[in-house]
Amino acid sequence: MDKAKVAAEMAERMKDAEEVLKENNYDKTRLVPILQGVQAKYRWLSQDLLSYVARAVGLPPARVYGVATFYAHFTLKPKGRHVIKLCDGTACHVKGSTKLLDALRGKLGIRDGEDTSRDGLFTVDTVSCLGACGLAPVMVVDTDVHGQVKPDQVDAILNAVLEKDKNETK
Repeated sequence: MDKAKVAAEMAERMKDAEEVLKENNYDKTRLVPILQGVQAKYRWLSQDLLSYVARAVGLPPARVYGVATFYAHFTLKPKGRHVIKLCDGTACHVKGSTKLLDALRGKLGIRDGEDTSRDGLFTVDTVSCLGACGLAPVMVVDTDVHGQVKPDQVDAILNAVLEKDKNETK
């Protein structure tokens, strides 16, 4: 493959990142909002994206990587189209969050050590606390909060998300 073709492909892949950088005037003091914007476009921060941002704002790649790994909000692994945050805080754990996790993994075909379904539609993240202990066990699917969830409700919740996707693409 010739260098011009490689450069063109890279420019195309980085088009959304370039848009975020322009919106932030390539200002290195706006690194966190830049990374937030880039992650919103790509759903994760790849090594290529981190290097591209570093060059564009004039920072060493190690500094950009350090910021991306310091904040829990950023992810260096691909995320699914839909992110499920399952609370495993004390109240949720006592009320059965591990059974919910098993049900989610079973339904989505996610193996131990993985967090994203093979089709790339769902990522399941366990979190320490969602601050909704009165709704335990609780999970958030994208921005929708589901409280007092039982394992037998998982299918209906996931099917509703998929149905919503279908309706939005029509």
